[in-house]
Amino acid sequence: MEGPGAYNPRTVEEVFRDFKGRRAGMIKALTTDVEEFFQQCDPEKENLCLYGFPSEQWEVNLPAEEVPPELPEPALGINFARDGMQEKDWLSLVAVHSDAWLLAVAFYFGARFGFEKNDRKRLFSMINDLPTIYEVVSGTAKKQVKEKTSVSNHSSNKSKPISKPRAFEPPRASEPQGKISKGGLPKEDNEGFDDEDEEEHGDTLCGACGENYASDEFWICCDICEKWFHGKCVKITPARAEHIKQYKCPSCSNKRARQ
Repeated sequence: MEGPGAYNPRTVEEVFRDFKGRRAGMIKALTTDVEEFFQQCDPEKENLCLYGFPSEQWEVNLPAEEVPPELPEPALGINFARDGMQEKDWLSLVAVHSDAWLLAVAFYFGARFGFEKNDRKRLFSMINDLPTIYEVVSGTAKKQVKEKTSVSNHSSNKSKPISKPRAFEPPRASEPQGKISKGGLPKEDNEGFDDEDEEEHGDTLCGACGENYASDEFWICCDICEKWFHGKCVKITPARAEHIKQYKCPSCSNKRARQ
């Protein structure tokens, strides 16, 4: 079953771009759009599947009717287990099946268009450089980054403290607000840190899309789960962030609303 942005990628780069788009859509469903995803997975409905599209959109729908299907199909019946498990465990289970489906689709294209051994190896290497959906949803990717940073700092014997990514951190009531620059720090503190910032925090991942930190983008940290997000992924601008005393990401906001 194919929807928005459907096309047939024929090169390694095109298949990888297709993979990234589908992956981004499914990560949105399980993170920033989790409330809507939860509601759509009604256990009273028939077998439902989570689809990701190359356009970075997602959809919960019935499986394809044609046999055999145009593409490999994702796991059936993800809605049936929704109310029988802890929400975190259920989302992690859907994430694992989503990872398996993404690989199946990518290598289906590889087989269909005759990728040779080196092409398949290069495709897998490109895919493997990205954290899995499960790692993003469960927070495992964030832990791996912390461990990697810890080992790196220990081996280099540097004693300087590690700062948070160059992004706006919501001020507490007792903290003065500075002017926010494009990267997020007060303007007067923003000079001379680009190279150091990129080096220290290049492995920090957005909790919504799973992409790496970049110093030229605006980021914001959730005060509840302490995950970092691209401002564009959670629809927060630097101007709006200046007026937020405590930021809660969509996932944390939805959890509190349901409680």
